[in-house]
Amino acid sequence: MAVNPPNAEQAKMLNNLLKSLSPADTAKLNQILNDQEATSRVLSTPQAQELLKKLTGKG
Repeated sequence: MAVNPPNAEQAKMLNNLLKSLSPADTAKLNQILNDQEATSRVLSTPQAQELLKKLTGKG
């Protein structure tokens, strides 16, 4: 799956999300994002696909 670079609004939204997470959740998210296989598994779930559609305005 190709990922487009985030625009300013998406980057701001992501930063706000990261600030709202607990330290444990932030660590877990970073662990997943640093593992390409885990990231692919998470992003391929129906829930992630639906969320991505909503966030990108394509759904």
